[in-house]
Amino acid sequence: MSRFKGSDTASPPPTGGVMASGNATNARAQSPASLDPEKADTSPAHIMNLRVLIMLVLVSMGGFIFGYDTGKSLLSSNMDTNPKTGGPGFSNVRSGLIVALLSIGTLLGCLIAAPIADMFGRKYSITFWNIIFCVGVIVQITTTGYWLQIALGRWVAGLGVGGLSVLTPMYQSETAPRQIRGALVSAYQLFITLGILVAYCINFGTEADSSSRSWRLPMGIGFIWPVIMGFGMLFMRESPRWEYRRGKIDSAKATIAKVYGVSEDHWEVQRELREIKEKLDAENAGGKNHPWYEIFTGPAMTYRTLLGISLQALQQLTGANFFFYYGTTVFAATGISNSYVTSMILGGVNFGTTFGGLYVVEHFGRRKSLITGAIWMFMCFMVFASVGHFALDPINPQNSPKAGAAMIVFACLFIAGFAMTWGPIVWCIVGEMYPTRYRAKCMALATASNWVWNFLISFFTPFITAAIDYRYGYVFAGCCALAAATVYFFVLESQGRSLEEIDTMYVLGVKPWKSSKWRAEDAGGLVNTDEITFTPGARGIRKAPGRDMTTGQQVESIPPPTAQHGITDVSGTGLVPESSGARGHHI
Repeated sequence: MSRFKGSDTASPPPTGGVMASGNATNARAQSPASLDPEKADTSPAHIMNLRVLIMLVLVSMGGFIFGYDTGKSLLSSNMDTNPKTGGPGFSNVRSGLIVALLSIGTLLGCLIAAPIADMFGRKYSITFWNIIFCVGVIVQITTTGYWLQIALGRWVAGLGVGGLSVLTPMYQSETAPRQIRGALVSAYQLFITLGILVAYCINFGTEADSSSRSWRLPMGIGFIWPVIMGFGMLFMRESPRWEYRRGKIDSAKATIAKVYGVSEDHWEVQRELREIKEKLDAENAGGKNHPWYEIFTGPAMTYRTLLGISLQALQQLTGANFFFYYGTTVFAATGISNSYVTSMILGGVNFGTTFGGLYVVEHFGRRKSLITGAIWMFMCFMVFASVGHFALDPINPQNSPKAGAAMIVFACLFIAGFAMTWGPIVWCIVGEMYPTRYRAKCMALATASNWVWNFLISFFTPFITAAIDYRYGYVFAGCCALAAATVYFFVLESQGRSLEEIDTMYVLGVKPWKSSKWRAEDAGGLVNTDEITFTPGARGIRKAPGRDMTTGQQVESIPPPTAQHGITDVSGTGLVPESSGARGHHI
């Protein structure tokens, strides 16, 4: 099998075709290229083109804003000053309220972002939430003595962060070429870790400053990223899937062609448009109105909605933030007592190893990476918790340097495993598993779950660790084991598949442990209006006679594929079309 190796790919000869299930003369393939493969563009596809790289950097900046704001929150002591005197200003109650309001803001931002994105589009919504974040920062930075203004500003900024945490991976999932979609969405997590690291470094640089400048300066610097992203998104193209569903077919075609680096009559463009059309036709066959509650009543939607919520919760319950809370104590055993230095070390490991995640997600696939990562983190936590409880001196850590050194090693190994698997890939899975009509709402719920558990863990960790010390790590180890089981039994492999094909797999009930080898022709070809439609209310599916794709009943015989049955793969991606089920490209 050919493998995808770079931005330029070789073009296969214009023969053969994508297997079309059923009647080859059906009018479902409307484009000239699909009807006449000889007219299709046979030039190589340039997947890693300048437009894709700009999208990677600019859109992923939403992750940087997320990470930068989080980094300031985790090291918020610089803000615990009186805006007038520079001395201590916030009580524990007020500090807790500020953190709580930030969490409430992010939660509301997630939920509100979904209907706004569906109504006005992805790119303008991203600009809108960047403006909201800037307003929140302005409210905070202009305070002259009222802690309530800081709290209100954090809440408003939280709205922006929450909205961007939904829209950034959503836009990338819907727009990126399928061959590198996992890497581009995973770049969101890379920029989160970069934002956290930059925030740590700035906090370290302002540590010695006792004036209000110590917290105004980091906030002022935080203006740079949302201004660049919000303004830059105005020049980006809209999500092609959102546009197609709004009747802007020509614009959607142009966007797909640009991100693939090909002409509009290229095989890749026609293939993707055909799948979007077929999926939309199947959905509309049962009625065009899709109320919000269909995220639970639609085909396989309860399954997917709850799975997304669970995966985002488990991303937090793996315990990555635990090391940032206990890092100071552990590093003290080796003579490093400055919390800022400790955090920069851990943040640097987190950022550096996330680069590996961009390779892992496309080279090994989603399922294997998540399961292996969860097992790796389980083992690291077992060692970390055991050494911490039985060997480390909790009162004077410097008295047990060997135990401290061992814990630092396993803390870094854990962070490396998290950064290459569960950190970036969960965002990728959640961005891929939902149909377009429900994606915004479902991703909003899933991301809200992430923020809720982020808050719960940060709030309750001091109380739990005070009671059971490092044995708290056993709790996270158990969650890592649960995470591995959840992926094995419930998550489908989506590497290299189009978003429409992934939706098809969930609707047809493909077994997760068999999903990596599932082939579309085993189910009669890609799902289209010949094979399947949604019943009214989208509560179920209606299959054509002789096409029971889940129970294994007899399916009508299909002749060998020829040019009459579909479109020749002349994309130059080195990949067999989705309908063949073959996988295995590499970046």
